[in-house]
Amino acid sequence: MKNSPYILSLALATAATLSTAPAMAKGKLNVICSTDTDWCSLMETSFEAETGIDVALIRKSSGEAYAQLRAESKNPKIDIWWGGTGDPHLQAAAEKLTQVYKPKALPDLRDWAQNQAKVSGYRTVGVYAGALGFGYNEDILKSKGLPAPQCWKDLAKPIYKGEVQVANPNSSGTSYTALATFVQMMGEDQAFDYLAQLHKNINQYTKSGSAPIKAASNGETAIGITFIHDIVKQVKKGYPVKAVAPCEGTGYEVGSMSIVKGARHLKEAKIWAEFALRPDIQTMADKANAYQVPSNKLATTPPGAPDFDTLKLIDYDFAKYGSADTRQHLLQRWDAEIKSLPR
Repeated sequence: MKNSPYILSLALATAATLSTAPAMAKGKLNVICSTDTDWCSLMETSFEAETGIDVALIRKSSGEAYAQLRAESKNPKIDIWWGGTGDPHLQAAAEKLTQVYKPKALPDLRDWAQNQAKVSGYRTVGVYAGALGFGYNEDILKSKGLPAPQCWKDLAKPIYKGEVQVANPNSSGTSYTALATFVQMMGEDQAFDYLAQLHKNINQYTKSGSAPIKAASNGETAIGITFIHDIVKQVKKGYPVKAVAPCEGTGYEVGSMSIVKGARHLKEAKIWAEFALRPDIQTMADKANAYQVPSNKLATTPPGAPDFDTLKLIDYDFAKYGSADTRQHLLQRWDAEIKSLPR
């Protein structure tokens, strides 16, 4: 049907009005965010305010986000996946669930962020880093007369029976990082022996990786295994928790960002990718009480963030432990040998 003169004149008038408004992009964008809710919300509102793009954002853990990308691979509903541990991002890249893209800011990123991009064939890129550790509630330990643990091996001691909480590695990227860390530090069989001992002390396997330290902060458990930056966040809120970088050493994550292959809003996804890697945007993380190390060398690291130069970090093999075969093997073994054990 042809446009009437009235409709045509109205369209011309609207176009003239828009031409005098600030130059802002128009469009929509569907985002999965795998950081804490506060940071997800800050990114969403800041991006919408700057670009005018309407963002539909959902928050899911890394494992859940990866599962959704797989389930929707033939008809993607998500355009970009921002944040969350790098291993499932690498697995998504290996399965060609994500789009090859080299952001303009790539040369400005730290080596570990650029390496994440290279290993993935430029289907993902590092946006922040965080070291694994555990935190404990000082008040609970004091009231129960328990010593403060300092090492991974301490957490498996019988004195901490029922006092430890950690996420399920099937749903949590944080917990998968822990699983992969133990395997790399101890060897696979020894790591599963350790996990079997640790299992006796676990009171709950949570869905989210940050949930254990929140539970410790609220007095629901004495010890939570998680990333150190999540513990720092609870310390900053005034909770009686203390962060520990384990004495044996520890693994770390490269929180990543991936554009989904077949994204319906590819142009907008690329705008988000460039936005998320800018130093001023990464510096904003402090406003959301996010204490990861930013990937852009020009960004300001939040006060209180773990100092990677002082931590005893393992040489984490992101390519191997981000591969589909390795991940599937470790998770299947965890389900068969650890999850099914009585406590």
